[in-house]
Amino acid sequence: MLSPDSKPRCLLHMDVSARVQGSYSRQLTQKFVSQWQQANPHHQIIYRDIGRFPIPHIDETWVAAYESEPEERTAEMQAAIALSDTLIDELFAADCYVMGIPMYNLTVPSTFKAYLDQVFRRDRTLQIVNGIPQGQLANKKLLVITTRKYNYRVGSGREDRDFLEPYLSAIFKVIGLTDISYIHADQLASALEREHSLAKATQMIHQLALNF
Repeated sequence: MLSPDSKPRCLLHMDVSARVQGSYSRQLTQKFVSQWQQANPHHQIIYRDIGRFPIPHIDETWVAAYESEPEERTAEMQAAIALSDTLIDELFAADCYVMGIPMYNLTVPSTFKAYLDQVFRRDRTLQIVNGIPQGQLANKKLLVITTRKYNYRVGSGREDRDFLEPYLSAIFKVIGLTDISYIHADQLASALEREHSLAKATQMIHQLALNF
């Protein structure tokens, strides 16, 4: 039970997989959320499913709104950038995040790239100080759960083809997210390895969720 002086924490839960039925990344994020809820029964969860409800790519009107001062935006510009503001509000409202991101063609799904384009804004998630970007989401924790058909870990012989984890670490750093944990469920294309990989990922999820 929360003490009178404690502030409820908030978790942003995001699923990215285009699959709904049979999605391993969705199964794993749900396991994390269930465990987190047990450890934090009085706290809040925001859910965003960009696999089922894709985020639109930015367009010319969005860019015009981004480059204009808020008071100068037309009604069309305001409508174009409204979703971006909502997504950014979710990032600021949450204290921690869990994202289930499958590897598609060696990197993140295009739907997640569209999401990133919407939330990277120098007037909100980062500020430019003396020409240097300063992220505004520091002191927040992020867990990324990835699913992969094959093994891309160091020593696998495929590590040079992992354009998912290095990209996410670099891009999130720009907006201040540096406390990032990764759990990889890999070798899912192999019936022999799949069960072991998912069990290991589940064990790591249960351990991390207790103190996240």
